Amino acid sequence: MESITVSLFLLLAVVLSGWLQRGLPWSVPLPIVQIALGALIALVAKAPVKLDPDVFFLLFLPPLLFLDGWRIPKEGLFRDKDTILELAVGLVIFTVVGLGFLINWMIPAMPLPVAFALAAVVSPTDPVAVSALSSRAPIPKRLLHILEGESLLNDASGLVCMRFAVAAIMTGMFSPLTAIGTFLWLALGGIAIGVLVTWAITGIKDWITRRLGEDSGSQILISLLIPFGAYLLAEHLHCSGILAAVSAGITMSYAELTGRARATTRMRRTGVWDTIQFSVNGVVFVLLGEQMPYLIESAARVVQDAGHHDPLWLIVYVVAINAALATLRFLWVWISLRLTLFRASRAGIGAPISRPSFRLVAATSLAGVRGAITLAGVLTLPLFLPDGSPFPARDLAIFLAAGVILTSLVAATIGLPFLLGGLQLPAEPAHDEQEDSARVAAAEAAIKAIEQAQHELSQNRADADLYADTGAKIMDVYRARINSQPRSVEEAEKMRLIGEIERQLRLAGLRAERDELFRLVRARQLSDELVRKLVREIDLLEARLTTN
Repeated sequence: MESITVSLFLLLAVVLSGWLQRGLPWSVPLPIVQIALGALIALVAKAPVKLDPDVFFLLFLPPLLFLDGWRIPKEGLFRDKDTILELAVGLVIFTVVGLGFLINWMIPAMPLPVAFALAAVVSPTDPVAVSALSSRAPIPKRLLHILEGESLLNDASGLVCMRFAVAAIMTGMFSPLTAIGTFLWLALGGIAIGVLVTWAITGIKDWITRRLGEDSGSQILISLLIPFGAYLLAEHLHCSGILAAVSAGITMSYAELTGRARATTRMRRTGVWDTIQFSVNGVVFVLLGEQMPYLIESAARVVQDAGHHDPLWLIVYVVAINAALATLRFLWVWISLRLTLFRASRAGIGAPISRPSFRLVAATSLAGVRGAITLAGVLTLPLFLPDGSPFPARDLAIFLAAGVILTSLVAATIGLPFLLGGLQLPAEPAHDEQEDSARVAAAEAAIKAIEQAQHELSQNRADADLYADTGAKIMDVYRARINSQPRSVEEAEKMRLIGEIERQLRLAGLRAERDELFRLVRARQLSDELVRKLVREIDLLEARLTTN
């Protein structure tokens, strides 16, 4: 009963955090508000929530990683795959080695494997935390896609490196050759399990749906269970559950391209997953704030044991780690861009190559914000060693990771608007032409399908002319869509302006419709059931008009 009550209070804090953030007079990232609320809960409750690392890892990481893999734009992922891989794998290893030795040098009380584990867990970036800053400093789409792709892969590489470091301190030994073999088994096995589990489940689900029909609730529940099934199976076979969840999400995005799910199922599932993402990320940050008072006290004891009697050394450590992370990331991004330009020049590309500005490199470095994955990973450090003694400097490692999250969020909040303000960016491929051609192709396919269906339905019927008239009216709508496509830049700009005016007028009409329906039901002139149906239709139209 106590754990259920705590969970409800955590969810209530997540709800309040959204209200508070929107009510503040200045822009504050949502994770910082959630951390502050968690700290307030800790001060009132005066007893931190006891977290089981394995349970925490299982509950929070699989759905987050699965959803990242499911929703990441695949076009940007494959277009910038070289840059993303360099950041997601090379930068992680570079960070683990460089930062690990620095932490061990600064804090002798923290053994080198624990320092490597901390460096590994703070290396992954978090796109959710970065997106929280987009309203204050809009991030270029291509840069955002690179950061999302990096985050998707460096979650796995960073947490796998952490696993190696933890295994080294738990067993007291580390063999590079064994580590390489283990890494290949973890990586390839995890990826394969994620792909196979997703394809098998979606295949069975589609087979049953074709024979028995589709139930939206079951479809949504299956999508929620897939990441946990892939993760648990991979861990049971001693593979990477992290990579299994990621590859399951990517596979799910391709499995969905068949378009077999009903529209209502896709809409409801999107809403459920949006709620899951908001809740899980929010609870993680609230838990971080809730643990902060205890972590500060425990970390201060570790610092005193290391010979520094002033707890202010904790701030020094956090600042030094963040400075090192920013420096390592900046160096890697700068070197990576130089190598990319060098390879492009050697390849003999005819088009002129524009060198990214110093500000863009700095923005790419500063946008590497740490978030929920870092916190979820560091909280999974074991509580005890095999001999029963406490895991060395565990609380200090958690505190430092939390400090890195907070500092990176604040630094990006302040620094990104300055770096990106007025920055001239390389031109990105326009998607307007693709959208226009896609609309034309879809409309032409619809016209052909309507003609065929009209012919089949009206065959040998006395009222065939009704089918012809109705089909003509519907096809006129699609032909109008085809004819309305712009044929020049000026016409396109005019059409976009007309479209925006039409959107605003339609929204005004829809809102008036809904207000009138609510007035009628309050006056008991309509039934609740009928109003729910009509309001849902209006809501769907409004959602289509307000979706960017």
